Amino acid sequence: MGTPNIGQANAWNGPEGAHWADHQDRMVGGNTALHRLLFGAAAIAETDRVLDIGCGAGETTIIAAGLAARGEVVGVDLSRPMLERARADQARWGFPHLRFEEGDAQIHPFPGDHFDVAVSQFGTMFFDDPVAAFANIGRALRPGGRLVFVCPQEAARCAWYTVPSVVLLGYPPEPPADAFAPGMFSLADRARIHQVLGDAGFRTITTTAADVPLYFGRDAGDAADFMVGTGPVRAILDRDPTLTAATARTVLRVTLERFTGPIGVTLGGASWLVTAQW
Repeated sequence: MGTPNIGQANAWNGPEGAHWADHQDRMVGGNTALHRLLFGAAAIAETDRVLDIGCGAGETTIIAAGLAARGEVVGVDLSRPMLERARADQARWGFPHLRFEEGDAQIHPFPGDHFDVAVSQFGTMFFDDPVAAFANIGRALRPGGRLVFVCPQEAARCAWYTVPSVVLLGYPPEPPADAFAPGMFSLADRARIHQVLGDAGFRTITTTAADVPLYFGRDAGDAADFMVGTGPVRAILDRDPTLTAATARTVLRVTLERFTGPIGVTLGGASWLVTAQW
């Protein structure tokens, strides 16, 4: 698989991708509000051809397949472990009009003028060259096709990202040296989203602020087990050699008790809902 973004490919084909694939079941049904936001804006019709960018283990792709029941749905991601999990779930759901493809959306050879809508849930922030990536996605859309995605706003407004650092290290995460480098918050700036999409050839661009909590587990212990294996917490453990995974799990479990509600553990986060037309 060719990719211009070796760092992200290595990360998502390593421990990070394996961790999310192994824990896919915990996410099912937990992020209903987020899905309602994304798919409400996408307005997928029964016969639409849908492209899911950075589809991961296929949670959103399978939702799209249910909406486009007489159409076509393609999920693309560069994480082999997550795609293996997605294909296993596809077999369980039995959607013949759904397929998953391994590739970097920045350079993947999508068919031209083909899809009615492209969607993404937290999958568009990792491109090495976002203008080139969105232009490639745009060329896969038919004229007038729609792009709809959700991405995080600035890290300081996302409790799901800041809380682990504050409780484990005593201070919030340090901002990256390059705010626009590939990573979770590379599209946190509203003006940059408009510039990138405009330069890529999209028009009628909108960014709508949304505060949607993210789901992490059925209870504090379950959520702490999951968090310890995620990239942000593994980075904290690497930063402080005196902090063990067991200690981090205990501290997080205690902290997450206060974030536990009727559906389980959720932490707030500010996101952008972005729409554009090709």
